[in-house]
Amino acid sequence: MSQVSIRSFRIHDFDTIQEMNKQEGWTQLIDSSEETLQAWINSEPALVLLMDQEIIGYLRGITDGAVTLYITELLIREDYRKQGFAQQLIEKAHSCYPSTRVEMLATNSSEGYYTSKGFRPFHGFRKAAEEFA
Repeated sequence: MSQVSIRSFRIHDFDTIQEMNKQEGWTQLIDSSEETLQAWINSEPALVLLMDQEIIGYLRGITDGAVTLYITELLIREDYRKQGFAQQLIEKAHSCYPSTRVEMLATNSSEGYYTSKGFRPFHGFRKAAEEFA
């Protein structure tokens, strides 16, 4: 039987994470590899989901530790989706900061998943760093 576990990100996980990003088509994370690595190093929580010691998913977030836990990225390898792994990562991240609300952005394709898990849509705005120049 397969062994599933969640642990904190380690530097040597980064290549696998970037390969998952590439497979998902998240090119900005690939094109800005140095910044993406720095983001992982500075993020909390930064979790990887393993099956038999192979990374099959991840969650990267930021938090103030008291009010808000913001999930910046959550990805499960396509061949492991719809098995509850994303929910496990969200619950593990929230268990580290149990008083916080959980917020995240979602794509149109993932909106149905999050609403089915009890998340409510909220309105937000974004401006990229280069747009401030």
